[in-house]
Amino acid sequence: MYVISIAALKRNTAILRHVKEAAGCGLVLALKGFACWKTFPHIRDDLDGCCASGLWEGLLARDHFGKHVLAYSPAYDEDDIRQLCDFAHHLDFNSLSQWRRFRESVMSHPRFRSGELLCGLRINPECSTGQTPIYDPCVAGSRLGITAEQLAGADLSGISGLHFHTLCEQNSDDLEKTLAAVDAKFGHLLRSRQFTYLNMGGGHWITKPCYDRERLVRLVQKARHDYRADVWLEPGEAVAIHTGVLRASVMDVFESRGHRLAILDVSATAHMPDVLEMPYRPDVFLAERSADHSPQRPAVIFKDEGYVSAGDPGAHAFTHRLGGPTCLAGDVIGDYSFPRPLVPGDTLVFDDMAHYTMVKTTTFNGVKHPPIALQHEDGELEVIRRFGYHDFRDRLA
Repeated sequence: MYVISIAALKRNTAILRHVKEAAGCGLVLALKGFACWKTFPHIRDDLDGCCASGLWEGLLARDHFGKHVLAYSPAYDEDDIRQLCDFAHHLDFNSLSQWRRFRESVMSHPRFRSGELLCGLRINPECSTGQTPIYDPCVAGSRLGITAEQLAGADLSGISGLHFHTLCEQNSDDLEKTLAAVDAKFGHLLRSRQFTYLNMGGGHWITKPCYDRERLVRLVQKARHDYRADVWLEPGEAVAIHTGVLRASVMDVFESRGHRLAILDVSATAHMPDVLEMPYRPDVFLAERSADHSPQRPAVIFKDEGYVSAGDPGAHAFTHRLGGPTCLAGDVIGDYSFPRPLVPGDTLVFDDMAHYTMVKTTTFNGVKHPPIALQHEDGELEVIRRFGYHDFRDRLA
């Protein structure tokens, strides 16, 4: 079961509200990172809206969050544009060819003519600061964003904003490097009266204890002053980080060629794909009523339940390779050690499973999909979604 802590969400969004008020910028939830709309009433007041990676996320933002809807997609089709123009506030394009294709229909829309809808371009500052190539949009040949060379001499009538998104789980020092590259290559545009907003995208780890929020505030304030433009931030992970867990049950334990294997009722490939894609190693806890309440605990804790933190292989006496119930040979979460052997029926808690997890889940192999629950501030558990055979069946026909 996925369990999201409302209290933890509100702690994060309170930090984000303080940052945006200090910096004087807009700050929206990136739905690609966290889209559990049943939580929106609890966090709506702290944020300015949502950013959407396409039409469906945009509709979710319109219907369940309200406020500003900032839309960007690597490509739109005619139906996307027709619907987004009716409610989006920013409509950012990935290429000049897409803008040229839809410019006439967008600029003739009443909301564009009234100034309610603004259009922008995603730029590529060609400044790589991350460590994981799959999440780097600044690599040579990137399909995301327009380079300064491509933009030179282009007709930019109708465009009033620039948008970059180059960070992923990074601190504000990397934003500072990126802003220097943006200024060197696109500063002349941002300083013109035509451009009224700069979207700095997401990937900012604002709610991590180690994040330098004071520097972020200074950088945003400087950009607002230098460019006389509105600044927008689009964090997703920073909203939902350390707010949710995935509770799993041990189904089987056996040994194979010197490895003790534990098969769980949750899957890396189906239920926590970043474990394979990033790759990412989640913190794991063994839930036991007899365990001491150690200082290290998961984001969501249950009354009268204690937690034993799993260690790296060899840290405790019994190391297990945790794997899912699918037929994918690589459906392996990782090797973890415990003070005692795992047995069928044990509960394992995977921490930090709210962001970039539920939005990516699948029904691969027909594996049962975990329910989704909210833990309210008084500790009450509310199951907001259960999945059944019909969800698997109806997805493909």
